[in-house]
Order: sequence, then C-alpha cells, then structure tokens
Amino acid sequence: MNLPNLLTLLRIFFVPWLVAALVQEDLVLPLRGTVITNDLLALAIFLAASATDLLDGYLARRWKQVTTIGTLLDPIADKLLISAALIALVQIRVVPAWMVVLIVGREFAVTGLRSIAATAGYTIRASELGKTKMLAQVIAVTMLLLGKHWPVLAPWAMLWMWGVVGVAMISAAAYFRKFWRKIDDGIKRRRRVELLLLDREEKRERLRARRREARALEGEERGY
Repeated sequence: MNLPNLLTLLRIFFVPWLVAALVQEDLVLPLRGTVITNDLLALAIFLAASATDLLDGYLARRWKQVTTIGTLLDPIADKLLISAALIALVQIRVVPAWMVVLIVGREFAVTGLRSIAATAGYTIRASELGKTKMLAQVIAVTMLLLGKHWPVLAPWAMLWMWGVVGVAMISAAAYFRKFWRKIDDGIKRRRRVELLLLDREEKRERLRARRREARALEGEERGY
C-alpha cells in the first residue's frame, strides 16, 4: 500500500465525518476565542478531503506509483465524497433535491456505461469535460457551505450549481455518444467478420460440391 492509495482511502474515511458535521446543525466548537459552527467544520473536512484528490494523483504520477487498486478506488472515492456532501446538503435544505438527483444519477449512469463497455472489451476514458465537472462540483459544494454560513453568498452558490448541473448533463451526453459509437462500431465489425466467414464457408461448400461433381462425372466416364 503506497502513499497515493492511502490518501485515496483517507478521502473515503472523511465521508462519514463530513456527513456527521453537516447534519449536526447545533454543533458549535469554541477554539481560542473563535466559534466554529458545523458548516465551517464541514467545509474544513470537505476541503481537506478534496486536497487528497489532487495530491494522490500528483504523487502517483510523479513517483510512478499508479496501481490498479488506485485507479479503481480514486473515482469511487470522488463520487462518494461529492454524493455524500450533496445528499447531506439536501437534508439540511441548502440545495434542491432534483439537482442532486440529476448529478448523482449521472454518476451512476456513466459508471454503468463504462462497466458495460469494459465487459465488451472497450475502454471509455474520462473526457476533459468530465474532469472539469469534478472541479466544478468541489467549487459548488464549497460555495454552498459558505452560503449557508454567509447567506449573502447563497444566490451565487445556486447559480454555480446550475452550471454544475449543465456540465454534468453535457458530459453525460458525451459519454453516451462514446458508448453508442463504441458498441455500434463493435457490432458492425462483428457483423462484417460474420459475413466474411459465411462467404468463405459458402465458397468452400461450392468448391467441395464442384469436386464431388467432378469425381462423379469422372466415375461415369470410367464406367462408360
């Protein structure tokens, strides 16, 4: 277990602490004369978890420690962090539920498409738009938490959420297009191979039939 993978696991470990901090609205922590409310604590946990996302990828590439388990766990940790934060924000009535349903549903749909494509032998790589979506979601959650603490920022946070929903839907459409193109091209290739094999088999069958006819004709001539 290398350091980048440990950071990915740490991001998953942050998720329950983030949810607990968000839903405990009466939580107040005095710290050196400063009062830390639950939303500021949740923001600190979320930003720390998001920082591990940047750090583990950087270290894995720099130290050449990209592993299979890290490749699998990293997107799962990202989705858990964002989904948990958004669902908890729905519970405390900071963001509309329908927005979160679209964003989380998009994650499930894209993950399912990539899994189906993988079983068919195709790899649908993350697009630049998909990578931008993750950054936009981190900013959106941060702004929502800041808007909860300072209501003057709430309209800007909602405006950013509209942008996140738009980017999520556009990137989902791009993944669907890639998926359909991959599967459609695969079906066409298999069909061409099947037709080619069928044509070869028909030619072989015609050749065998001609040989049988030739042998039969030769036998008749000898009998004559």
